[in-house]
Amino acid sequence: MAQINPYIHFNGNAEEAFQFYKSVFGGEFAMVMRFKDMAFEGSITNESESNKIMHIALPIGKKDILMGSDTPEALGVHNLMETRSKISISAESKEEADHLFNGLSADGQVEMPISDSPWGSYFGMFRDKYGIEWMVDYDPKYKGSI
Repeated sequence: MAQINPYIHFNGNAEEAFQFYKSVFGGEFAMVMRFKDMAFEGSITNESESNKIMHIALPIGKKDILMGSDTPEALGVHNLMETRSKISISAESKEEADHLFNGLSADGQVEMPISDSPWGSYFGMFRDKYGIEWMVDYDPKYKGSI
């Protein structure tokens, strides 16, 4: 079966954001590639951007990977408050849900505090300090398949 992995773009602070995500999720980066590591015609060579992240990957759990990159200045700037798709995390316990929610939402903006929801799961939503939107959910009835 195909696997879906979220890929998020940043305005020059991808490395900082991914160090933060690593501090919450744990693990090690599967890949960190900088623009200066890629030499091809038209590649980024200016000093201010060459050390920025071209691709970074952080394995999470048993089979998921959170990936991202910096967007070169020549391609424009992302509006941090635009409506984006949210990254949804399904925790394996209420304790894990609290840990992830509290860790990732630190210095961010909580949209919906984590609590028991009307639909029966333990759920919360927020925008982290890098502008990325997350949902954290723990459903004790979920057994790993739909």
